[in-house]
Amino acid sequence: MGTGRTEPGTGRNGEPGEPGTEDGPAPIPVPPEPDIRTGTPDASTGGPDPRTDLDPDPDPAPAPGTAPGRLRRLAGVWRRPALRWPRRIASALVLVLLLPPLAAGVALRVNYAGDPATGTYTRHRDALWMGHAWVDGRKKDADVRALAARLRTTGVRDLYVHAGPLEHDGTLPASAYPRARWLIGAIHREMPGVRVQAWLGDELATEGPVGLRLERPATRTAVVRSAGQVLDAGFAGAHFDLEPLHSGDADYLSLLGDLRRVTRAHGALLSVAAHQIDPLPSLHSVLGTVTGHPKWWSQAFFGQVARRVDQIAVMSYDTALPLESLYGGYVAQQTSLALEVTPETTDLLMGMPFYYEDNMDHHGSAETVAAAVRGVRLGLSRTDRTRENFGVAAYVDFAAREKDWAEYERGWVR
Repeated sequence: MGTGRTEPGTGRNGEPGEPGTEDGPAPIPVPPEPDIRTGTPDASTGGPDPRTDLDPDPDPAPAPGTAPGRLRRLAGVWRRPALRWPRRIASALVLVLLLPPLAAGVALRVNYAGDPATGTYTRHRDALWMGHAWVDGRKKDADVRALAARLRTTGVRDLYVHAGPLEHDGTLPASAYPRARWLIGAIHREMPGVRVQAWLGDELATEGPVGLRLERPATRTAVVRSAGQVLDAGFAGAHFDLEPLHSGDADYLSLLGDLRRVTRAHGALLSVAAHQIDPLPSLHSVLGTVTGHPKWWSQAFFGQVARRVDQIAVMSYDTALPLESLYGGYVAQQTSLALEVTPETTDLLMGMPFYYEDNMDHHGSAETVAAAVRGVRLGLSRTDRTRENFGVAAYVDFAAREKDWAEYERGWVR
């Protein structure tokens, strides 16, 4: 999912390999972020005291050995008319840099306020992303029974089981999912009504020289063939996660049209993992120009994708937000933006972080399941509280803690 979290014993996008990240060895540890709640100096820590330093003495006592006249001359430099405009320009630049993030933070915090509407709980259309161990022989009957017991009190209906990754040319070796038929049969036996979809993904060559190239017709044809291959193996659907996928990618939309014809012919589902939506209009364009990594999709492009699939699951995590209230407000906004452009006939699922990390992209103390669920309910309440084709999707089974399951059940399932 573009997060670097990989099931133990898997490599790129879950394939067997050395433990580490999806794309290689474990990342270099990132130093912990400073505690923003306690990082501001105050009188108790020896810093400036706002009660006494609002109007400091303009002519402080001179240091030993310093002429008072020289101090007065130095103190008066910044009062000269010639330097008045540079001071004003510097102050304006500080405001330009600080006001937008401050305003965004206030808006997100306001988004998190209030009470969700009555009845905004699970519609029993939730999903769970699951690791490669379920189809490569590592999991047994006892694991399926334990999973069934775990899911019995939830609203999970779809399991996205990692059956890839796709090769960069779009093909999929059958050796990637040797135990698929066993898993599907065991799930149907232990959990009637739960659907097992094949989660297929790969890195796109949109920001580097290596990866799958959607602009090549032969590659798109191979991806469609791979989807038919997993459906023939018994999966109830094909779930695609292709990253980094830039907003407005016409080749991706073309691929979805071809995939839809195949899944419909098999009486199966087509679902996708989706990038987050621009929190501000055209923000993806600005970020793409500055960094080369747009991150977000436009709301219009999100709607185009949603109209071509049966399910769309927003990867609403890894936001870099430092506080639970800001993250929850962001999820509420994402939920509303997605609801506004997703057809009633398409299942919209909002992602939840069933894992704990603390790095520049994901602050575990902020991106909690409790905050995600509350944000989802607030967005649903404000935008389309009676919508039935709606749920949440938990990422990922092998990193989930009991705390994550408890917060999901307490906040969403009830």
